This record gives sequence, C-alpha cells and structure tokens, in this order.
Amino acid sequence: MFLRAHRNCRAVGAVLLGVCLPALGFAVVFYSTPDSNYNTTAPTGTLAESGWQWVGYWGSSQGVPIGPHHFLAAHHIGGTIGDIFTFGGTAYPTTAYYDDATTDLRIWEVAGTFPAWAPLYRGSDEVGRTLVVFGRGVTRGTEVRTAVAEPNVPAGSLAGWLWGGSDGRLRWGENTVLRTVTPTGGVASFGEQLYATFDQSGGANECHLGVGDSSGPVFINDGSGWKLAGVAALVDAYFNTTNTGNGFNACIFDARGLYVGSGGDWHLISGPAPVPSGFYATRVSVRTAWIDSIVPPEKASDSADGPLLPPGGSLVLALSLFGAGTWFLRRNPRMFRAHP
Repeated sequence: MFLRAHRNCRAVGAVLLGVCLPALGFAVVFYSTPDSNYNTTAPTGTLAESGWQWVGYWGSSQGVPIGPHHFLAAHHIGGTIGDIFTFGGTAYPTTAYYDDATTDLRIWEVAGTFPAWAPLYRGSDEVGRTLVVFGRGVTRGTEVRTAVAEPNVPAGSLAGWLWGGSDGRLRWGENTVLRTVTPTGGVASFGEQLYATFDQSGGANECHLGVGDSSGPVFINDGSGWKLAGVAALVDAYFNTTNTGNGFNACIFDARGLYVGSGGDWHLISGPAPVPSGFYATRVSVRTAWIDSIVPPEKASDSADGPLLPPGGSLVLALSLFGAGTWFLRRNPRMFRAHP
C-alpha cells in the first residue's frame, strides 16, 4: 500500500485541488537524526562526485547543467527569460526555455558556457538502485504520534515528524527507488515518476523531502558513474490524527493509525506492515529523446568528452523537492504551485 496526497515540494502557493494547510520552505529530512549540520558538505567515499558538483542556484530552487548551454529544472517552479542561473559562482542569464509536453521537465538555455555538466541516466533499471538527492532547508520538526491503535501499532506510537522551519542550508540524503509511478488526476501532467519511500530500515542517510525541494536533482550510479536520473516533483505529505478538520504536513515512516486525505474525506491507514510515505521525481530516462532534441547528444551531459569539475571543486548550492505514491493516486490529489 502507498500513500497518495501529493503536493508540490517547492513552496506554498495556490491550492490546485483541495484545501491544504500553509507550509514553510523545507528540505531533506533524515530518519536517523535531527542534527541540523548533518550532510551539509559534499558526499565523500563511495558517494563522492554523486551530484553535489553539478547543482546550481535557480531562484530559490535549483537546476542542473546538462550541456554547455542548457540546464534542466522542474517546470512547475516557474521562471522568466532573463532570470539568472548561478553555477560555480558564475551568473548565467537565461535566454530561452523548452517545456516537455508530457512531463514536469523544463530545459533552460543560457548565455555563456558551463564549465561542467551532469550526464543523463539512460537505462531502464532504476528500480532497486540507491539514489542521492539534494535539498535546502531543515531537518525534522515536532514528532507525530498515532491517535488510533492498529495491530502492532499502539496508540501514541511514533509515526514520523512534522515539517520544521527552514534554515536554507544544502543537504543531501540517500534512498532507494522502489518503483516507477505514473500519476493520474490533477498531477497527470507530471509524467512518469521515480518513487522512493521513507523507511525505518533505510540506513543512516535515509531521507524524505518536503515543500521547498521541488526541482531537486536525483542521481543514480549506473556502474559507470553518477548520472542525473530524476527531478524532484511531489511528496506524500498530508495527514491527520482524526477523521475531521484540517490535517498537517509531515514526513511519515509508518502511517498506520493515521488518516490521509483532506478535510471531509479522511481515510484511516491500516495493515499488517509499516506504510511509509514517500517522494517522487520526474524520470529522466524516459525523456532522453526529447532532451536530445534540444541538447544534441554530442554536446549533452553524457558526452564522453564532456568537461568535468576538477577534484575537490565542490559548490555551495540551493535545492528543493517533492513525491507521491500509488494509494494516494486513487484519491484527490493536491499540490502547490511554486512561488519564489
């Protein structure tokens, strides 16, 4: 079973469907720790060069160069021609953009030439692979505890954490692609998504995303190096401890004993096993033909002779995010449009 009350993970905006509580701008939330300094420097060891070096500032969000003159971002975060994309400390004015007709992806063209760009993930085997994702903002907020007893889940059990306040800092986390999901209803236009859940057994860097993280990049190592596999879009976020009134936004690792939905249409989550919420990112691999039509492969991110940053050339960058799941896809979706 999967949760499904997804929202745009970038910032509070106009409610597209349903009525939602206001929320602040957030970023990567970890299961293992509330430490606000956790994973605020570039990954090292086996995760070295796993994407930190390829992320740039795009307003209050982020984008990733995919060729010498183009970067990829989420469509729903907006932007205007002439706005500045900052990469490696250099400002690049945007001169044009290209929207994908079938997903939430948008390619921006800039004046100038990037010194480095990310390769694209072109395989079809993302499911089961470890991902590294980036976000800017907070760690965990206040604890969320269940109000309804379920088998093996007593009332008052820890279920997760509310979205906390934003501090604007870049963080990275890990997760695993559980499956691919094609949204329906109000978010059908977002296209095929990579879906990852917030699991208790996920390890020290297990993370969730929240509002403020839209357009955050997801990288996967295909065996030949880390490549851009997704762009953060949606998140399971809206919960309640009763079946009436307003709910709240939270990162939940076991929704049993909580309600999901919206005011007047809350549904109790039950089951014999934990039901984690999750996030999802627009899948890049199924849109490489479209990307290649804008950024020719011989100049694109996966070109064998594409430039790379020198070792140790880390960047301090901004990010954002979002995610969703199959169970919620059968309910009334909701999301927020991005606002700077």
